Amino acid sequence: MALKDMGEMLLREEPFSEIVMGDTAIVRAMVEAGVRVASSYPGSPTPEIAEAIASIPHERRPFYFEFSTNEKVALEVAFGASINGHLSCCFFKSVGLNVAADSFVQLSMMNLLGGMVIVLGDDPGANSSQNEQDNRHLARLAYVPVFEPASPKESYEMFLEAAKLSKEHNMPVIVRLTTHVCHAKEKVRFGRWKPKPLDPTPRFDPKSGSYIPLTAATVYPMKRRALENVERLREYAEFSPFNLFVKNDNNRRGIITAGLPFLSLMDVLQFADEKPDILKLGMAYPLPRKLVADFLASHDEVKVLEELDNFIEVEVKSIAFDSGIKSRIIGKKDLEDWVGEYVPEKVYSVMKKTWPDMLPDMDFSPKGPMPSPRPPQLCPGCGHRSAFYAIKRALKDTDITVADIGCHTLGYLEPHEMGQVMLCMGHSTGTGSGLSLFNDERKVVAFIGDSTLFHAGLPGIINAVFNRHNLTLVIMENGTTAMTGHQDHPGSGKNFNGPTDAISIKKMLEGLGVKSIRVVDAYSQQKLTEAVREAVSEEGFSVVIASHPCMLKFTREQRRKGKLTKRQVSVDQEKCKRIYECVKAFACPSFQLKDDGSVEVSEELCIGDGSCVQTCPVKALRYED
Repeated sequence: MALKDMGEMLLREEPFSEIVMGDTAIVRAMVEAGVRVASSYPGSPTPEIAEAIASIPHERRPFYFEFSTNEKVALEVAFGASINGHLSCCFFKSVGLNVAADSFVQLSMMNLLGGMVIVLGDDPGANSSQNEQDNRHLARLAYVPVFEPASPKESYEMFLEAAKLSKEHNMPVIVRLTTHVCHAKEKVRFGRWKPKPLDPTPRFDPKSGSYIPLTAATVYPMKRRALENVERLREYAEFSPFNLFVKNDNNRRGIITAGLPFLSLMDVLQFADEKPDILKLGMAYPLPRKLVADFLASHDEVKVLEELDNFIEVEVKSIAFDSGIKSRIIGKKDLEDWVGEYVPEKVYSVMKKTWPDMLPDMDFSPKGPMPSPRPPQLCPGCGHRSAFYAIKRALKDTDITVADIGCHTLGYLEPHEMGQVMLCMGHSTGTGSGLSLFNDERKVVAFIGDSTLFHAGLPGIINAVFNRHNLTLVIMENGTTAMTGHQDHPGSGKNFNGPTDAISIKKMLEGLGVKSIRVVDAYSQQKLTEAVREAVSEEGFSVVIASHPCMLKFTREQRRKGKLTKRQVSVDQEKCKRIYECVKAFACPSFQLKDDGSVEVSEELCIGDGSCVQTCPVKALRYED
């Protein structure tokens, strides 16, 4: 049976139903809503949105899409398209909003002629992020309304509604997804869609603004506009079709919730003898004051159930205070309520603490044998492993190493232990510069990937050159944005829409005034060790580019082309002295330590790259004949 074509499905003109991920449902909503410009920077849990877009042939795609160099630029591209009259959308992960924040906080003051929807992929549980930040706070800071879907179906429906409201009020609107909503699958009923020709007439007019927030003369009217829009959306929130009242005729207890926690709550309440009434909100900001007040007034006790921070709780308590309502409002009980995803097990524990008599004692611990824990690790053949092995030999144990965001972040794990501090994308050179001050004894080596370099690494490099900081930056160049799914970057030679001019990192650094640059293949371990040793011995700022293609991407491409030659590394058991350099120091997962103390190479894992062969001090590693 032939597989369904996602691109054809997303462009189907007649109404239909299909089982899709939340991320895929967003793309169909973009098509139906008439989005003309979309932009992004890859970051989990949102890359699958771009994968769905990529399934639509470029010549039939009803909107322009690009991966921008970072989230700030992606938001600005979407903003520029909107003030030119086109409905736009940008999407990125939770911490991406930090990068975009400088422009994001201005958006609500602007007259967005075409409308603009921002899709955020927040990450409760920190599944693929360095924190659990709750971006509802930033939305309120910037006066941007927030829809909070609980499922793929609601993701689709709320995007359509967000686009409609955004166009009506010429304002930005957020659809805030979370990891489970992005990746969940559900059968969704989609609407009719008819392609419409694009009107190429530029509609930008500075008189539609002002678009220059400068001094109180312009900022105050623009801020008033943003506040007025929020109040209009508050009126909408009172009667939003996404509000849901689950009535169980319980005047004593009620629950206010939103998003994914609602679904988990429904799973848990099937075990309750006495079920409370539930008010599920469609919008997290602004809240419908009258709807909330009426619910509070009709219940003796109300639990506010929400993931991450007490965002809704604080607003609900404010509404109760202003309205003189005496209901007991129960928010988060302890620190654990602020942490993690509100999956059914978590919601059970929260509700059990809230009303111990409501639910029976239950054991949610896994039944049966559990798989052995498996730490995250670099792929077999990864150039980063070879680089870390070589670089570690060039440094002293007392030297300081600074990590950045990317696959190479895993270098902080044993046995490499490269990277002792990390903040965010692009921080490593700046943080390393600070660590180098008043430091004449311990060398400082910072790491950064090539995609992160283009994303946010250039200011730190310019600063290091400008202020003559004394550190070495190792650029881990693998030619792709590997961690989030092998998206292209400005050094790849192509973008989402086709071939483009590749930006040479070495030439770019030379243009920035970096005087000391060494380029070494990451597989050439001795040369890389020597290059790093020389670089850290120099005064001032130096760069070593440890370059090798991402082997996961390379082998997949070779396999698709039918050009992959299967090679295999093996252990000569007669030569092996069981020093375990391959296992303990190089640490490729292809090596397996057997019960008798011998080392074997897994045929399933080994890609035959041979980067390990040079690590064996007794030359017991070899290619099979």
